[in-house]
Amino acid sequence: MVILKFLILIIIFFTLNIPLFAQTFSIKGQSWASALTNNDVPLGQSSLEYNIGYIPTFSLNKTLLDNYLIDMELSFQLNRTYSGESLINNTEIFYRYWVRYSSNTLEARLGLQKISFGPSQVLRTLSWFDTINLRDPTGQTHGVEAFRLKWFPSNVFSLWSWMMTNNQNNFSYGGRGELSTKLGEWGFTYHQDPSTSLQMMGQSSIPVSDPHYRLAIDYRYDGFIGLWNESAMIKSENLTINMVTLGADYTLPILNGILLMTEALYISTKPNLFTLPRTFSAFMASLPLGILHNVMLISSLDWDENYIYNYLRWNTTFDSFSINCMASINPKEMGNSIQFMFIYNH
Repeated sequence: MVILKFLILIIIFFTLNIPLFAQTFSIKGQSWASALTNNDVPLGQSSLEYNIGYIPTFSLNKTLLDNYLIDMELSFQLNRTYSGESLINNTEIFYRYWVRYSSNTLEARLGLQKISFGPSQVLRTLSWFDTINLRDPTGQTHGVEAFRLKWFPSNVFSLWSWMMTNNQNNFSYGGRGELSTKLGEWGFTYHQDPSTSLQMMGQSSIPVSDPHYRLAIDYRYDGFIGLWNESAMIKSENLTINMVTLGADYTLPILNGILLMTEALYISTKPNLFTLPRTFSAFMASLPLGILHNVMLISSLDWDENYIYNYLRWNTTFDSFSINCMASINPKEMGNSIQFMFIYNH
């Protein structure tokens, strides 16, 4: 990992060490502040929790001949969480650092970057390398240290390949093909991971600690009703995990349009880590109110444990900032919460 960071810095220095006036330079960022209260407070902590954070982002790019582009991005995350007056979390880490070379048909990117794919929105079988959560209004996600190559010879077909490193300095690799047809959008993904460190697979957090491979197919159709599927198999010498997500959405022509979405996730393992295969469902309704306001409800069901999780968010969005009011109503064992968040983008 250290070698990769030094390599990235060397590439950035040698590829972009040219007069500053010949390049496009920008500084942007996202800051946020939130306050949360809930009725399930750990012993010794306050019922009020505060969070403040900021991600400054530095970008630099230069257009070369024949529509070739070299660009880079560097961002750092500062994040603090308080319980009452006590600091309970302090995060100071790189959020992104990468350099990219691209043309009309090729893109090569090296560094700490976002790699995300798949059409599912809530019950995401293909959440392999990201932490995207529809309930998070900041839209942030963890990145991975990787070299990724994308080749798109036409508007209907593209190929991805990648090599990643983890905290043990082990390298994993994989690839993905995407095909667009009149019948829908298809994706085929493979990943090989020799790591023996404990990993949690997807949003369901199924533990895997052996070398393994992952194989997946996903599909989306946009018609009168949107339909999609994500199916994946994760296999090691001692464990096989099968995951399937099915989803659909439709916009009711009422008021400004009510978006309805539903997903179902089925998980089975061999040998069985659960007493029975697990089944989850999610329902979402989203209603825009005018041009500034939006109300969204997400309900998630764990059919095997008979748990229902409800999330309600009202947000007002302006050009550079948004105000978010959120409420979570959960099973008794997990408690309920109310949260207010202010987000500023510049």
